[in-house]
Amino acid sequence: MSSPVQGEEVINPLLLGEGKGEVEVMKAIKNITRALRKNQTPWESRLWRVLRNRQVNNLKFRRQCNIGPYIVDFCCYEKKLIVELDGSQHLGSENRGRDQERDSFLRDKGFQVIRFHNNEINENLEGVVETIINF
Repeated sequence: MSSPVQGEEVINPLLLGEGKGEVEVMKAIKNITRALRKNQTPWESRLWRVLRNRQVNNLKFRRQCNIGPYIVDFCCYEKKLIVELDGSQHLGSENRGRDQERDSFLRDKGFQVIRFHNNEINENLEGVVETIINF
């Protein structure tokens, strides 16, 4: 999941269901995804300008969409491919463990997950896009 919207606390969608019905959980996740789309990180925005409107191999990518209890940065349902951008918050061992658990869930749903660090978007956007095409 992308960085939280500035001033908002990090919300784990898995915990939203505690004491709430499924409809309320889905509404909460939908609101989070909308907020994340409106407040993209600079790296998400830069990659989105390339992925949107079927500009890459005529593939349709969606941004900030939910799959199960998770919100993914970019998803191409045609290729069953998820593209995640990781900032420095993903370097800690606790977050790496969460990322592995999340990736495992997504793989169990039939998706491939590819991760790029934000620096890769800055330094080698063309290479990132090439990797996505060849994945």
